[in-house]
Amino acid sequence: MEISKISEEKQKNLLSKVLEVLKTMASRPSGFIGLSILAFHILLAFLSPYLAPYDYKAIDPSLMLQAPSSEYWFGTDSLGRDVFTRTIMGGRTALTITFFGSIIALLWGGLLGIFCGLVGGKIDDVVMRIVDAFLSIPWILAMLLIVSLLGTSTEVLIPALGFFYGKGIVRVARAATHDVIAKDFIVSARARGHSNFSIIWNEIIPNVRDAILVEGAMRWSWMLLGFSSLSFLGFGVSPPTPDWGLMISNARGLMSFAYWSVIAPIVGLSSLIIGINLTADAFAKALGIDRSTKAPV
Repeated sequence: MEISKISEEKQKNLLSKVLEVLKTMASRPSGFIGLSILAFHILLAFLSPYLAPYDYKAIDPSLMLQAPSSEYWFGTDSLGRDVFTRTIMGGRTALTITFFGSIIALLWGGLLGIFCGLVGGKIDDVVMRIVDAFLSIPWILAMLLIVSLLGTSTEVLIPALGFFYGKGIVRVARAATHDVIAKDFIVSARARGHSNFSIIWNEIIPNVRDAILVEGAMRWSWMLLGFSSLSFLGFGVSPPTPDWGLMISNARGLMSFAYWSVIAPIVGLSSLIIGINLTADAFAKALGIDRSTKAPV
């Protein structure tokens, strides 16, 4: 009974903290705009299967490159598909893949960085040299190699993006951990004989969580741009899956006479990236984190 009460109390405290952070973020004009844009895209992603007026993969040669009208709000593309349908469905694809990729990057990068920062020594040196080696490799070339060998399914793209965008989080988590391990409560925990796992879970994570979350939010927008770049090059999701980068790539040669087929995905992608960046910046300020140093201000 006592355990359940403690658990309920922790959940209430967590919910109140989340609401307080959201309130602080929304109190800033840039934060309110960023949250509004991000909420709009997320809501549209959830509702897009029900809002889409046409089948996103339906091809009709007789409707090729129709200008925007009351029937086709954003016009049609070179295959006669409705651009509005594919644009709102493309946001669902981008958000799904990059969101789960960001979660993977946050988890493995944050935990590995915390572990290296705590144990130090040769383990830290070896792991960080490996991370540095991967950081020196252009991610786009490595991603092209991976998708060429393993395909472009979401089962490949999500963990691959999560891995390549988690490397930077390792360094941030490690640096944040170094700032914490010299504190008295870490020394006391070690003196009491607590294991590394216990120290990481109970002492370090609560104190470095904010810096890692801010870094993860920043990486989300970079991952979104990276994923769209892959699709633009033809190495993202496979057609006819709707995707903004793929739509821009297919329509880039039509801008002089069918601009509508490329403007919609460009606006969708750029607005989402702006929304995530504004939200991440407001999130950092609400938590008291300086984005230039990832340290408490």
